Amino acid sequence: MLILGLDPSLSCTGWGIVRAEGSRISHVANGQVKTDAKAPVAERLHHLHDAIFAVIGQYAPDRAAAEEIFVNKNPQSTLKLAQARGAILAACGRASLSVSEHAARAVKKSVVGTGGAEKAQVQAMLKVLLPGVKVEGADAADALAVAIADAHLGRG
Repeated sequence: MLILGLDPSLSCTGWGIVRAEGSRISHVANGQVKTDAKAPVAERLHHLHDAIFAVIGQYAPDRAAAEEIFVNKNPQSTLKLAQARGAILAACGRASLSVSEHAARAVKKSVVGTGGAEKAQVQAMLKVLLPGVKVEGADAADALAVAIADAHLGRG
């Protein structure tokens, strides 16, 4: 089973793919999709959609997972996150790929063992769970964590 983990953001969306075979998890690929902050929002969303759709086409994951949306103190940041998520989820829908959602605390607990883990702790555990893997940045690391959590948490 190939699982695509997604860490949506308008500026830099992380993605990571893991193979889950029973309780064994192995790395397949990871990366980040960056958008030009000077470009119009519509162009940035189009770029995110097309890039994630291309990843899905290249690796043919069986399912996808993303963190549940959270509300920032800044409403503009929340709106940008929601728009980016929409573009990414639309790419999954276009590919007929189902997407599960997990709370950030559940992802951290699944990967580190505590829901209050810091980003550095999550990244350290990725090195343990996926030894020798070159992670393409913090957003890709978060996406891999989402994919690993989805493998552990399963689906109903």
